[in-house]
Amino acid sequence: MHDLTPSRPQNRPIILPVREQSPQITEMVRGRLDSILPAAMRDAGLDMWIILCQEDDPDPIYRTMIPMDNWSPILSMLVFVDEGDRIRRYNVAGVDTKDLYERPYAGQLEEKQWPILIDLIAKRDPKTIGINIGDIAWAAGGLTYNLHRQLTERLPEKYRSRLVSAEKAGVRWASTLTDHETVLFRRVTELGQYMIGECFHAGTITPGVTTIDDLVWHYWQHARDLGLETAFRPYFRIHRDQRETSYPGNVVSPGDVIHCDVGIKYLRLNSDHQHLAYVPRPGESKVPAGLVTRLEDTLRLQDIYMSEFRHGISGNELQQTILHRARAEGVPTPKVYSHNLGLFLHQPGPLIGLPWEQENPLPRGEVRLEYNSAFVMELSTEAEVPEWGGQRLVMATEEPVLFTREGCRTLCPRQTEFYVI
Repeated sequence: MHDLTPSRPQNRPIILPVREQSPQITEMVRGRLDSILPAAMRDAGLDMWIILCQEDDPDPIYRTMIPMDNWSPILSMLVFVDEGDRIRRYNVAGVDTKDLYERPYAGQLEEKQWPILIDLIAKRDPKTIGINIGDIAWAAGGLTYNLHRQLTERLPEKYRSRLVSAEKAGVRWASTLTDHETVLFRRVTELGQYMIGECFHAGTITPGVTTIDDLVWHYWQHARDLGLETAFRPYFRIHRDQRETSYPGNVVSPGDVIHCDVGIKYLRLNSDHQHLAYVPRPGESKVPAGLVTRLEDTLRLQDIYMSEFRHGISGNELQQTILHRARAEGVPTPKVYSHNLGLFLHQPGPLIGLPWEQENPLPRGEVRLEYNSAFVMELSTEAEVPEWGGQRLVMATEEPVLFTREGCRTLCPRQTEFYVI
């Protein structure tokens, strides 16, 4: 708010009780299994996909394929078979997967599970058997050495030679959202914005007293009090005119810009935001024009970012297209370091640059854009702030976006003005 109207806490979005979250998540998984799984397997050329993991060591993909209210004891086995007209889904374990899977065995005895798995393979005679041994997208590399050894020791030779990486299927599965999930994701993003607004106001911050660590723990505790997980450790930092020496570096002070990098996890979906607040100096009536201009530069880069999404291009290609256009249009020192968002925080879709790599292609950046995938529009610009004696300021922001056939758009209204403390 450039006229220094103090920011106020937002109304808290509804957070479902745990009992009501469970059926929501079950239906999320059902929709994914019905609509995303077939495309993921066929795009990867898999006749069969086997996911194995053990108690207290779940495969990352496995965790997105089961209901919420269950326990995964001892050895878990999910098996998917492409039968042409449908994908058959099997759970060969003691995990209660409700009616999402067929269950040829529902016990916990490994000596019974392995023969059933081998029999399923022999009866279907798949030409390609996907296993989670990806080496680029770590979300798709969850098969442990121990279980890989046990599988290969039990498989007949002709099937051992048919084992392939399911990485491509894992990437497609985990980076694509259903229509139902996009609705829920907007709610998660709204909740993420609420959490920031609850931090960035005078009821939480007292200039000259509140420290950056106070904000970290306030955010973390507030999330826990609401029954939410944090998507990652909350981060707050101060940007300050270096000529100002009245306050310690970690104490929020008049004239400071506060930058946050925070997110929550709700209904298995992650939010991820970087927003900015300003603490007025005594007598100020507006946010300094130089700071406003720096934020406007970053908003221009966001506009370019969203307008350059194209189906089928790689993350590396997208990053370079954005940067070339931004530089040509005079955006000062643009950087783009964006990533897929949703069921995972930093995985597994196309990587669009890294903060320390703006020129050379990256292996994860070779993944190509698919519709119905979410990202964080994470980027920055850098230029001088006249009111700070020409000191250069990196203005970094981060907003969740959704890429569909209609283009790339923010899930919720983006920050266009500073929060004012």
